[in-house]
Amino acid sequence: MKYVVVSGGVISGIGKGVIASSTGLLFKTRGFKVSAIKIDPYMNIDAGTMSPLEHGEVFVLDDGGEVDLDLGNYERYLNITLTRENNITTGKIYSHVIERERKGDYLGKTVQVVPHITDAIQEWIQRVAKIPVDDSGEEPDICIVELGGTVGDIESAPFVEALRQFQFRVGVENFALIHVSLVPVVNGEQKTKPTQVAVRDLRGLGLMPDIVACRCTQKLEKPTTDKISMFCHVGPDQVLVVHDLSSIYHVPLLLDQQKIIQQLSKKLKLENVALAPTFVEKGVCLWNDWKHLTSTHDRMFETVNIALVGKYTHLKDSYISVIKSLEHSALRCQRKLTINWVEATDLEPDASESNRVNFHKAWHEVCSADGILVPGGFGARGTEGMIAACKWARENKVPYLGICLGLQIAVIEYARNVLGIHDAHSEELITEAPQHPLIIFMPEVSKTHLGGTMRLGLRATKFQENTEWSKLRKLYGGVDTVHERHRHRYEVNPKYVTDLENAGLSFVGKDDKGERMEILELKNHPWFVGTQYHPEYLSRVLDASKPYLGFLAASSGILNTLIDN
Repeated sequence: MKYVVVSGGVISGIGKGVIASSTGLLFKTRGFKVSAIKIDPYMNIDAGTMSPLEHGEVFVLDDGGEVDLDLGNYERYLNITLTRENNITTGKIYSHVIERERKGDYLGKTVQVVPHITDAIQEWIQRVAKIPVDDSGEEPDICIVELGGTVGDIESAPFVEALRQFQFRVGVENFALIHVSLVPVVNGEQKTKPTQVAVRDLRGLGLMPDIVACRCTQKLEKPTTDKISMFCHVGPDQVLVVHDLSSIYHVPLLLDQQKIIQQLSKKLKLENVALAPTFVEKGVCLWNDWKHLTSTHDRMFETVNIALVGKYTHLKDSYISVIKSLEHSALRCQRKLTINWVEATDLEPDASESNRVNFHKAWHEVCSADGILVPGGFGARGTEGMIAACKWARENKVPYLGICLGLQIAVIEYARNVLGIHDAHSEELITEAPQHPLIIFMPEVSKTHLGGTMRLGLRATKFQENTEWSKLRKLYGGVDTVHERHRHRYEVNPKYVTDLENAGLSFVGKDDKGERMEILELKNHPWFVGTQYHPEYLSRVLDASKPYLGFLAASSGILNTLIDN
């Protein structure tokens, strides 16, 4: 097993996840089987109870693991299926060690950060790296390990020390380190001092970078890279420039041009690894598809404008998987994507008095959009604005896609404005019990513990009889059952389903017991679809999610062509 560690310096959030994913992709194009692990130094057991405004999106895996958003990057780029074990947090490690101590596994020893915590980290990495992550069912050849945060942070110290020991545990020929650092430009001058200091700190902790990946807004001048090479104790060809690009899907090409795989192959002695011809052939096809994808992106001129009506719109990472799914679909539809971010509260009647400028701007974005998307979310804030946007889309035949909360919003809107149940509501959104609860709390879900207690992970959705007309079902290939990932506590009240369907709102997909409403669709509408599941979690760069693809195609006016093909 070969390990490639990706660490970061100067500041967090500079693209370690994309660089890690792109490096893994390049290994796959050479025929290697690749896995990935993300280390998050925070104390949480997982990301499940964290607000999207705190740490970005919570990504959900097949096994129901609620994990860091970077695992979504790995799955999308590498087309692999990870587990909750692929996300290591301080909380998980300490809980594991304390549990072992309580059981007496340490035979009376004083339990300390070194060696017990650091050993637990190393053992976790070695164990999880061997788990098969693709259809082959075989053990991976290479594991990409991303260390979250910034080297030098107090909370990451045990992980840095564990990785220092790890390089000798697995052998230096099986361990490579990419350090990602920021090179700011101040008054036109490219500053190398932050990178010098970051690498000096890293070396002081016992880790020597094999590659320094410089994140910058522009291409670096040769004197700049030469200076980094000299003061960071790496060769000039080990200093990679990862400047801003028109699309993040160009990053693998940029790294390939700078021969990152050749550099890592030299350190890891990959020329001695025997590769199966079938994997090599698949790798060549993957690389050709990726290059075709990026070249197509550069030639797209027609645009599609999507209004994303949400409640966390001032932190775009809250909807990172939604954004990526829209991008994947736009690439397939050969359209340049424009996302207009609409804060749902700005659409509500109160905003017309408290902030008229935002109110009129928000409604302009909604009314001029080619399609309207309401993503998932929790809590009451902004939901009346979402209902208003949904009503506009339904009445004006504008393509609409509702995800999780967005499906529930569509049900409430339809009940109010078509069935005439004017006080239709959700148990989640008001404190007192609603007279007409269209959305109810799921019976088996805990009301006292929030972490890991929702309906989570991969579950089956069955298309119902006489739904062959469904546009979404056609995009899925006319299958009877699809498997998608879930994350919700509330569901459509079965008591109102018959009335809703008699009024024209079709629940074309239900769970395997026929009790839970999974997909709704309007028959006589260009595209009005809601899903209780989160299809964005399974969207891939080269295989766009079907609900998002249908939505983008309808918004672009090419849905019928796409279905026919």
